[in-house]
Amino acid sequence: MHLPIISSVDPVPSFQPEDGPPSIAKGTYAFVSLGCPKNLVDSEKMLGTLALDGYSLVSEPDGADFVIVNTCGFIDSSRAESKAVIREMLDLKRAGKTKGVIVAGCLPQRLGPALLDELPEIDHIVGVFGRDEINRVADHLIGMAREQRELFRPAPLKAMDDRARLRITPQHYAYLKISEGCDRTCTFCSIPKMRGKHITKPIEMVIAEAQELAKDGVRELNLVAQDTTYYGLDLYGKVRLADLIKELDQVDGVDWIRLMYLYPIHFTDELIDAINNSPKVIPYLDMPLQHINDQVLRRMQRRVNRSQTEELVRKLRDRVDGLVMRTTFVVGFPGETDAQFEELKQFVEEAQFERMGVFPYSFEPDTPATKLDGHLPEDVKNARRDELMAIQQQIAFEYGDSLVGSEIDVLIDEQLEDGIWVGRGYMDAPEIDGAVFVSGEDLQPGMFVPVEIVQRKDYDLVGVAVDDSEQP
Repeated sequence: MHLPIISSVDPVPSFQPEDGPPSIAKGTYAFVSLGCPKNLVDSEKMLGTLALDGYSLVSEPDGADFVIVNTCGFIDSSRAESKAVIREMLDLKRAGKTKGVIVAGCLPQRLGPALLDELPEIDHIVGVFGRDEINRVADHLIGMAREQRELFRPAPLKAMDDRARLRITPQHYAYLKISEGCDRTCTFCSIPKMRGKHITKPIEMVIAEAQELAKDGVRELNLVAQDTTYYGLDLYGKVRLADLIKELDQVDGVDWIRLMYLYPIHFTDELIDAINNSPKVIPYLDMPLQHINDQVLRRMQRRVNRSQTEELVRKLRDRVDGLVMRTTFVVGFPGETDAQFEELKQFVEEAQFERMGVFPYSFEPDTPATKLDGHLPEDVKNARRDELMAIQQQIAFEYGDSLVGSEIDVLIDEQLEDGIWVGRGYMDAPEIDGAVFVSGEDLQPGMFVPVEIVQRKDYDLVGVAVDDSEQP
């Protein structure tokens, strides 16, 4: 298994402590981060907390004093991956190559003490909202304390502060979490059980974090939440994502702001205008729709119907210049008929989403959807996923072909070899979408480069730097 172990040379501090960490390390640790960008922010916050408390990050678990695994517990496949990584770390512990294993994040939050019953050799488990106390847990482990092996805190009443992170992402882009939790009651989703109710991070706190990240060299901010368009409703009594965008536009040093996880409800005209008029919000919108058939949407409890969705998509296409849309769909939801799946296929062909993901419905034991009738066999769900993705592949390839011969600004992510670089245009989110392979000299990660696109290669593009001068 290839583990996403965080290298000791990769993380970038987004803080400059006045006194710095102690000169003598309290202990060494390796860190494995799994799951979504929201979980990655939690990982970065734990890394920052440990660094400030004097713990030293190493790039290999073999020989480290302990290992932390920040887990995903969203669906069965992600839980299986998390448990496989945990077992691999426990094997190292049995072999005497590390002293302990701490498991944090969504898996312990979802399973609770049952995780220790299943994997008793885990030293400590830490729930989602115990992340800021990870140094205390490490102190217990280093001190060989076996009491208080579980650390769970209730969901906070106020937003948690994500500043002072040790970032895993490259220096030029970062994820900015603007809220925590979710008030939606989608019948297939377990996130509210793990992450609690929606808690908006105050605008001034978001701006302070954005300024900290920009000072550290971040040029692309990727805004994430469980439900981005809900932002502000619980705290201010009205949605305020449009106001937040206008404030973020004033943060010096940031060039791109990318909006992720936009729920189709609360997509106001004011928000659309703020997106289109912003000098920094790029015309890339990630809006998970999950389905288009009205009956399936009702069973999912999405609180939006087909006509509303089509109207919103048309409005966005009409009013946001150069729009690229990403969405996701769930196929094989309980009771989904052949006719309802055909309706979804037709909608995908008509809507022409430039970017799209498809997931077969995952049976989640503690969600309302498990009680619905009409559960489908796994082979049917997987076949429907493949069929819908085949349609989307053609759409994505045609969109890529349409860019051949054009010139786009590319944000360089890394060098592959002499004269060859890889980066992204605004139409591609990091770690999710495609990339642009660029031929050029004297380029650097974090640089914006005008690139002439000469070829599409599957979901990626190939281009040549027009010149080496930066285009902000």
